[in-house]
Amino acid sequence: MQEATNSTVRTVSLPDAVVPGQWPTALAPMQDVTNLPYMRVVSRRGSPDYYFTEYFRVHGTSRLDPRILRSITENPDGRPVFAQLIGENLVDLRRTVRTLREYPVAGIDLNMGCPAPRVYKKNVGGGLLRDPQAVDRILGTLREETTTLFTVKMRIGFADDRLFETLLSLVSKHNVDLLSLHVRTVQGGYRSEPSYAHAKHAVDFLPCPVLLNGNISTSKVAHEEVIRSGAYGAMIGRAAIRNPWIFKQIRQMQANENVFQPNLEDAYIYVEELYEEFSDPKVPEEKQVARMKKFLNFVGLGVDPRGEFLHKMRRSRTKDELFSVCSRFMREEGRGATAFHEHFPSVVSRVQSPALLPTISSCSSEFEFPST
Repeated sequence: MQEATNSTVRTVSLPDAVVPGQWPTALAPMQDVTNLPYMRVVSRRGSPDYYFTEYFRVHGTSRLDPRILRSITENPDGRPVFAQLIGENLVDLRRTVRTLREYPVAGIDLNMGCPAPRVYKKNVGGGLLRDPQAVDRILGTLREETTTLFTVKMRIGFADDRLFETLLSLVSKHNVDLLSLHVRTVQGGYRSEPSYAHAKHAVDFLPCPVLLNGNISTSKVAHEEVIRSGAYGAMIGRAAIRNPWIFKQIRQMQANENVFQPNLEDAYIYVEELYEEFSDPKVPEEKQVARMKKFLNFVGLGVDPRGEFLHKMRRSRTKDELFSVCSRFMREEGRGATAFHEHFPSVVSRVQSPALLPTISSCSSEFEFPST
């Protein structure tokens, strides 16, 4: 095992976990998801230890998105919020970090993992992983400008892991305070097998803590893989859409308590709250229903593994039609049944038809899923 290139180990003062002595969880940054309405919904079911915002786009004419800022200034439960940036121009990054000093951010986070082609083709997000020299310059600039914690979210490489140790060396060189590592390549997207061994390697290599990210589908998977890798904690994205109680469950598992298992009535209330929180009087009902369908893609197979719920839900056009379907499967036919079983390892593994596989990018501008 190589030694880290920076021999000076910094004393990192990361925010305390909700429960002292437990390893922390983080809600992963997901565009059009990890905003204030969703934070409110999650906080009622057991907050993560850390939040990360949707990314602020940084370019020559960029300004801080007021919608994303609300997730910082109106955070519902007082947990630390890290502001994520995506960009590559050093002048613009400096300007943005200086502007963010006016707000109560726990830290600045750099996106070096977005796998969306329209993003990485601009040499930002995951595209940066092809250019260690650019990464060196950007990390140096952000470390210099950041007066709070400076964190990075990245993948193990672009097409493969040949530059993985080089990138880790740069993370170490610039005294990054926390690395969130998604254990897939950029081109591996969200459906390639996660390589948890890379997380263990990063833990052994780096002087800073490492959050494990990528296919952390249940509290059981989180518990096992964090312990196996020696990671500082776990960052969870799409699984929290499917099961917003996952952060609470992880704390209970760490405390050797009975793990809460939501039933389908709980799932129905969750869907109701999502709809209300994301409602906007200026947005037509059909568009609001369409947005809810994208959330329900993740909830759906925890409700009905046969896929019938998803099939009927996707054909609804009005709020009444949508909630009629939800009521049938969650309150009538599914009364009292448990939702989101721990022994089901993930949404993706439970179905064979590609038409039933939901996807969401941590950096895409909207949810995406195949039609049926």
